[in-house]
Amino acid sequence: MAARTKPPFRADHVGSLLRPPELLRAREDAAAGRITREELRTVEDSAITDAVRMQEEVGLRGITDGEFRRGSWHMDFIYALDGISAADDKVKVSFHNEQGDIEFMTALAYVGGKVGVSETIFGDAFAFLSEHVAAGVPKLTIPSPSMVHYRGGRAAIDESIYPDLEGFWSDLTAAYREQVRRLGELGCTYLQLDDTSLAYLNDPEQRRYVASIGGDPDAQHVEYIRHINEALAGRPDGMSVTTHMCRGNFRSSWVAEGGYDHVAEALFSELDVDGYFMEWDDARSGGFEPLRFLPDGEKQVVLGLVTTKRGTLETKDDLLRRIEEASAHAPLDQLCLSPQCGFSSTVDGNALSYDEQVAKLALVVEVADEVWGR
Repeated sequence: MAARTKPPFRADHVGSLLRPPELLRAREDAAAGRITREELRTVEDSAITDAVRMQEEVGLRGITDGEFRRGSWHMDFIYALDGISAADDKVKVSFHNEQGDIEFMTALAYVGGKVGVSETIFGDAFAFLSEHVAAGVPKLTIPSPSMVHYRGGRAAIDESIYPDLEGFWSDLTAAYREQVRRLGELGCTYLQLDDTSLAYLNDPEQRRYVASIGGDPDAQHVEYIRHINEALAGRPDGMSVTTHMCRGNFRSSWVAEGGYDHVAEALFSELDVDGYFMEWDDARSGGFEPLRFLPDGEKQVVLGLVTTKRGTLETKDDLLRRIEEASAHAPLDQLCLSPQCGFSSTVDGNALSYDEQVAKLALVVEVADEVWGR
């Protein structure tokens, strides 16, 4: 089996990691004014250095900063774009787990001005990460352009600024192209666009929600794919881009259900990325049949078979069996392995321990080495 020398790697991970207790305390102290932003930064630096070392020690090649400088996987980025702020109104999002539901109130992003990017978002964070990766490729995760639009739709975009939605999309994708260009100048060769919408839209309940806010539930994923491609147009040579699609990840809970059947054909044939991180950690994620739309060639699908939502460690035999099942629908040489999502999409983190997190990452590497070789 051919070794992979560029991302995504045979053993990979989505990006976020459990925040250590000292970092959580420092964030609380900074929010309360008990320590300065500079003091918080020092704690973040130390925690990220430790996280990088852990990833390298378990054998991962794609190395992230765990998203330790963020409160959320996506909103820190979105609010840093010009023209976008938190809306006054909040929306209730229902997350589900085996014990019941969690109601989460969150602010919508409101587009009240012309969208742009004045500064390279997460540029300093990526530069610090790059300086501390000794063995591997520094990876940066940012939300997809779709995430600026999905939750609020037309109502979250000021009509006096953007009477025509195409004007909004034109400015947003131009801002992303500039962001990607600047990241390339910083030496970023592994960029991931996180996009829950492309998984949510497989769920009939989510498609009903899209219709209720004026969207086209049958074709919205096609529109999003077009705009992601616009955002990535002209990306720097040598930059690998992946996307990650999950059905929600908050305190070991999820939002949506259903296989990838609704989006798979357009996703695999039209989205211009090098790899797809997709979750298949339980029955609500559906089967591997949508992989039949993966075209022969260089595109990779990273099978998210190891759950981050609980600490129980999967068995090697079970993972080997499921990889074999997936390979009945797509060439084994176009598959990789990872956890199904991050371990801590928000500062809250999922319900597992640090040691359980490390064990899962190490298992991913061990199984990938057995299937594809070093």
